[in-house]
Amino acid sequence: MNGKEESNGATSITMYEKLDSGQARLLQLGYKQELKRDLSVFSNFAFSFAIISVFGTITALYNTGLTFGGPLTITYGWFTAGGFSMLVGLSMAEICSSYPTSGGLYYWSAKLAGQSWAPFASWITGWFNVVGQWAVTTSVNYSLAQLIQVIILLSTGGKNGGGYLASKYVVFAFHAGILLIHAIINSLAITWLSLLGQLAAAWNMLGVFVVMIVIPTVATERASAKFVFTHFNTENGAGIQSKPYIFLISLLMSQYTFTGYDASAHMTEETKSADINGPRGIISSIGISIVVGWAYILGITFAATNIPYLLSADNDAGGYAIAEVFYLAFKNRYGNGIGGIVCLGIVAVAIFFCGMSSVTSNSRMAYAFARDGAMPLSSLWHQVNKQEVPINAVWLSAVIAVCMALPSLGSLVAFQAMVSIATIGLYIAYALPIFFRITLARKTFVQGPFNLGRYSLVVGWIAVLWVATITVLFSLPVSYPITKDTLNYTPVAVGGLFILVILSWIFSAQHWFKGPVTNINK
Repeated sequence: MNGKEESNGATSITMYEKLDSGQARLLQLGYKQELKRDLSVFSNFAFSFAIISVFGTITALYNTGLTFGGPLTITYGWFTAGGFSMLVGLSMAEICSSYPTSGGLYYWSAKLAGQSWAPFASWITGWFNVVGQWAVTTSVNYSLAQLIQVIILLSTGGKNGGGYLASKYVVFAFHAGILLIHAIINSLAITWLSLLGQLAAAWNMLGVFVVMIVIPTVATERASAKFVFTHFNTENGAGIQSKPYIFLISLLMSQYTFTGYDASAHMTEETKSADINGPRGIISSIGISIVVGWAYILGITFAATNIPYLLSADNDAGGYAIAEVFYLAFKNRYGNGIGGIVCLGIVAVAIFFCGMSSVTSNSRMAYAFARDGAMPLSSLWHQVNKQEVPINAVWLSAVIAVCMALPSLGSLVAFQAMVSIATIGLYIAYALPIFFRITLARKTFVQGPFNLGRYSLVVGWIAVLWVATITVLFSLPVSYPITKDTLNYTPVAVGGLFILVILSWIFSAQHWFKGPVTNINK
């Protein structure tokens, strides 16, 4: 679509010159401005940073890091995953600068794959993206429900003091209740969400520094620097002794943390100068998370002196390692663990904000995907209310996240298989448009204001190869011997999603889905 001109005598003013650069680019791409464009670059960054939430995700998966390798793998694995995630983010940021729309990844794939491949490319990317995001929301909010359970347990005396241990049904009820609150908050105007997003970012940064200083300071026993930077734990109880294999498995904690930064892309239709500020949001959220997360890891690991006890199901926190670290630090010094429980409360609020921002991102992706007719009942999910909020998409995302946690009532193994899509599924969606950019669109891609210049193809190839590596890596067995209770169900979950997406394309979507559909003339 070419810029329309308004003429008044000898004066000709290009319509787009009057507009915000992000809105002008959106019009060029063929979409009306339906959402309120009110987010600053900091607000855009805040949504991605809150979803990455180093505070919450490290807390939730610290057990995995301690089990597989311990301090050494936690400390150095963080930079390994963070560094490669930054390369993925840089490649995504470059594409985002050229195509700043709420559709994000699936729209990029359609544009980069070429006209003949566009419908299929956008179909598979879009479904991996939206399901991956729903899985992230599910896993984040369920981990918060589990942490609330631990806080209640410790507040009532701990496992060894007869404290209250909530059943799986109560935990699920917590999960559903949290999502209800998130849906209500996300029904507010974007101005309020912007303020809450900024508060979330500030809470994550300040909270991390408070906890990383307080816990090792209060702890009566501290690990040595040699222990934190060189100790390798091979006693994992999983029958795995190979150190390289253990190190690779341990990367799951870090890699799971670095997900969700595509939120900056999905919020571009609500961001000022989105062709510049969207990419900045992606890159800054990853970069700051690397620094803040490492500080948090160091602070906690210096207080984690007895790994077998921290991982034992018989400790006061029921085997929740970080909770036990916090609790013991205060209990050993002051005779009670109240301070540790308060610190856990700070973490819980950070995870709450993470889930809130995740629902925001989910709803924008579902809104854009439905706008292009890719979802069942699409006309319902892309409706916008008077506050310019995709209200139906908000509640859809919350309801699906509740349903995706239902397997937890039967088996945590089944639930873990479901949320494995959150890491692998989402990264596949990240890699697809990058792959199309460096192959099919290698010579035709028109760079936006933010670009990688001559390094674009190199960075893109490294990003794609990294995603391929972790897809294989996180599908490997994590325990031997392999039984129905120890089998890694990740390939089953991700493979099942892939089969469903392909079959739905073959038997249905290829006959009617044409990829992103412009609405400028509607």
